[in-house]
Amino acid sequence: MKSIFLLLFLIPALSTGQIINFDKNGRQLVKFDLLGNAVDAHDGEIARFDGVYYLYGTSYDCGYEWGNKEAPFCGFKVYASTDLKNWEDKGFLFDAQTTLWQTRCNGKTYGCYRPHVIYNEKTGLYVLWINVYDNVSGYRVFTSSTPVGPFSEVAEPTVAVNADMPAAGLNNGDHDTFIDDDGTAYLAYTDWRAKGAIVIEQLSDDYLTGTGRHVLSVTAEKTEAPCLFKRNNLYYVVYSDPNCGYCSGTGSSYKTAPSPLGPWSEPVSISNNSCGGQPSFVSTLKVDGEIIYLYGSDLWNNAAKNEALANYYWAPLEFTETGAIRPLACAETYLVKKNMTPSQNATGAAGFSVRDDIKSDRQYAQSFTAKQSGTLSSISITLFKNKYPDTNLVVEIYPAGRNGLPTGDAVFREELHPERLGWSPRNAVINPGLRVTKGKTYAVVLSTQSTLGHYGCVTSEAQTTGEKLAWRSNDREKFVLLPRGTLKFETVIR
Repeated sequence: MKSIFLLLFLIPALSTGQIINFDKNGRQLVKFDLLGNAVDAHDGEIARFDGVYYLYGTSYDCGYEWGNKEAPFCGFKVYASTDLKNWEDKGFLFDAQTTLWQTRCNGKTYGCYRPHVIYNEKTGLYVLWINVYDNVSGYRVFTSSTPVGPFSEVAEPTVAVNADMPAAGLNNGDHDTFIDDDGTAYLAYTDWRAKGAIVIEQLSDDYLTGTGRHVLSVTAEKTEAPCLFKRNNLYYVVYSDPNCGYCSGTGSSYKTAPSPLGPWSEPVSISNNSCGGQPSFVSTLKVDGEIIYLYGSDLWNNAAKNEALANYYWAPLEFTETGAIRPLACAETYLVKKNMTPSQNATGAAGFSVRDDIKSDRQYAQSFTAKQSGTLSSISITLFKNKYPDTNLVVEIYPAGRNGLPTGDAVFREELHPERLGWSPRNAVINPGLRVTKGKTYAVVLSTQSTLGHYGCVTSEAQTTGEKLAWRSNDREKFVLLPRGTLKFETVIR
């Protein structure tokens, strides 16, 4: 009979509907999908269709780097959830590995970003808008019969602003799509020719192009990333103030108007650092009759080359009785709705943050004690690479002493080529086929001789006694107990 033994340290399950942004020390926490891989969808939005939440975003796992001409384009991903906490990877919105899309969006261009999806009740189609920099308008549009795609491109849209400018330039940037109560859709977008002023334009009935009806200079300049929504017959636009590419800590401000086309009020700041990131979306989500205005901020990796490590801040906006948005609290956690039903397939891998320093002078060890005798058929460790490592990552298993540290010679060794790992933390599965003995402790050691780049893992705050111990070393001789618990890993003993 097959027996499976899991040694994945799991933070105790939180109350239903609770979303974690930071740990108690303010450290950013990684969001994982149901398979235990880091969620890799950035600069997008969360939308709700037929009771399911969908997270759309740009993927960085394949190694996309802004400003690196040799960097590939990874594409746009979508994840699905019933509770805003447990996310299922639904794959890519369309095949971005073709020559056409690599030419349009790889490092030789300004890239492609910010997927936003809306549903058109008249046509029965889901409409995807993305920001590109290979044409005049700055956008490309797609349709699909489902919210997860595959999406097919339609005719290039036209917008009112910068239509006479040359293609493949900095014309129009970050955008948002919004549907009013009467079904009229609008596009809020950044006018780079006006130094980052925000424009709002009405879309056609099929939502596939602009109509020319627009309002200029909703903001003056030096802004981007508009988020347009409506509450109690008042329209709001939240935006990055100022604009700053991949910055971790730009401000969030907002304006209000009686109509999407204005007139718009004076700006009001609600945060000077967007809780450590840059505003990405405000999603109007209806949950059991209650409307939630969910604010999202991309916690960028401070313009580092690996933005696959960027995290998220999500929290409902709060309003005063007069409709003013209260300043962001930047809370560690928040409750969405107590009676939301969570997915039953959750990994429970909450509370983990990134450690980005496995290199020639830094190793990690993780101990575990076998609960039964048998064959260690697989071990899954959540890993990633960074800055182009030039040698393999070495995974070794040792017998461990009473203190959990490796002793003697390795009883298993495997080298992982850099191509086996992505830029986003995800599970690397190794198959030792190693006989283990009940009650005996073993240690997994991660090391590399790479000098150009390095590898990383994720760790959580956990107990500092018992079998689940993680250690760090600079010389493979002296290991120091990690102050923050354990590596994220999983074993199967048969």
